[in-house]
Amino acid sequence: MSFDGKTVLVTGGASGIGKATVMAFARQGAMVICADLNVAAGEALKKEAADSNFKVDFVAIDMGNSDSIRAAAAEVLKKYPRIDILVNGAGWGDIQPYMQNTPDFINKVIAINLAGPVHLTQALLPPMIAANGGKIVNIASDAGRVGSGGETVYAGAKGGVIAFTKSLAREVARYSINVNCVCQCSPPAPRSCARRSSRQSRSAASPSRKRSLTLSCSSPARKLNTSPAR
Repeated sequence: MSFDGKTVLVTGGASGIGKATVMAFARQGAMVICADLNVAAGEALKKEAADSNFKVDFVAIDMGNSDSIRAAAAEVLKKYPRIDILVNGAGWGDIQPYMQNTPDFINKVIAINLAGPVHLTQALLPPMIAANGGKIVNIASDAGRVGSGGETVYAGAKGGVIAFTKSLAREVARYSINVNCVCQCSPPAPRSCARRSSRQSRSAASPSRKRSLTLSCSSPARKLNTSPAR
């Protein structure tokens, strides 16, 4: 699988699975932009990639703040003609009983996990539409499919990501833009799954599997939009 000549943006790309996804795209020839709140980690990743002759850039972004999101998108589009592949991978949550959730906590969970990807996708879509092509991969969660005790608001936000993926896929299919969703649950839970391709096939979405699915959904060969969950 080659991503030569493609420009990819990965949110939450400075650490964990996001960092692994950034490096996986870079190894396949893509120009990858790591978008993250952690400036020090993002700049360190940029240097690490350069030391291996990979093309990785960094932009600071706060996925819980719509102004920061729009500003980061504008900064990126000043430097690059368009984003060919967008991976909405950033997320945040904490396990606690729903009745203990404060208003600030609820707002933060919804902002980072749902509103953030909605704002960023809208800001980066116009050049994709103009180019008549692009790939968007939204990272959701099994919690958004089946619920998760202690993560009620998070589950609701991730369920929103799944619905957002389905609806957006319908709207932008006419522009040859594919919108897919990868769902995972925290290992070692055995029920993790991802919904991809029009056949709705199931496969385990461990962290490494999620990274592989993200690349697969972004492949130039993929032509079908995905409805990721029942």
